[in-house]
Order: sequence, then C-alpha cells, then structure tokens
Amino acid sequence: MSEPSGKYHYALGRRKTASAKVRLYKGGGKIVVNGKPAAEYFAASSPLLSELAAPLALLDKKNAFDITVVVKGGGHHSQVGAIRLGIAKALVDINADFKDSLRRAELLGRDPRAKERKKFGLKGARKKRQFTKR
Repeated sequence: MSEPSGKYHYALGRRKTASAKVRLYKGGGKIVVNGKPAAEYFAASSPLLSELAAPLALLDKKNAFDITVVVKGGGHHSQVGAIRLGIAKALVDINADFKDSLRRAELLGRDPRAKERKKFGLKGARKKRQFTKR
C-alpha cells in the first residue's frame, strides 16, 4: 500500500513491550498497520478493530483521517493498546479541546502493567516450591 503524502500529526503509543508510531493524515478513514490494512493485519478480529478505532469513534472522526502505524513488539492485544494510545495522543495534537473527552474515556493514560520478572530461587515471579513441614 502507498503511504499518504503531506502534513501529518505524529504520536508514540506504548503498552507492555509494544511500541507504535502513529501518523494521522487528513483522509477517508483507512488504517494501515505495518504496510497492511488493519483488518488484514489483525486477522479481521472485530473486537480488536473496534478497540483500535475507539478514540475516533468517541469523537465522531472515524472517516476524517487516514492512519499509518508502525508497530513493534508484544502480541496483538498490546499492539492494539499501543496504537489506540498513539491515535488518542495524535488527536490531542490536532485539537487540544479533544483532551477532556479522551481523558474521561480513559484513552489518554498509558497502562503501566507489565510482566513481572522471574526471581532467583523461585519457579516464576512469585511461585515457590511447595512447603513441607516434615
């Protein structure tokens, strides 16, 4: 797919280990992720696609922008979370009046949860061996 040309608004979104570079162009509502249409990249998973466009749907701007995304790391769910945050940040860059409604819908906060590291001497992050009294 060809990259749209002209002025764009850029934002970076992150979730767990996923990082998404998002560009918003004036356009007709196409979303391209890593060179593929979003429906093809996320294997036509409608819950993920609707979550991806949540900031646009909230502001009734679903067909106002073409979006190109380069996303790396994580699984599909964390990639969608990173893209969603990037889209919300780019929309705030376009118009600061959007910030209040996006903040109320909890679309501007980064989700800080991540996998806890494995500790030495344990089987996982917290799992220990079974305790034996005798």
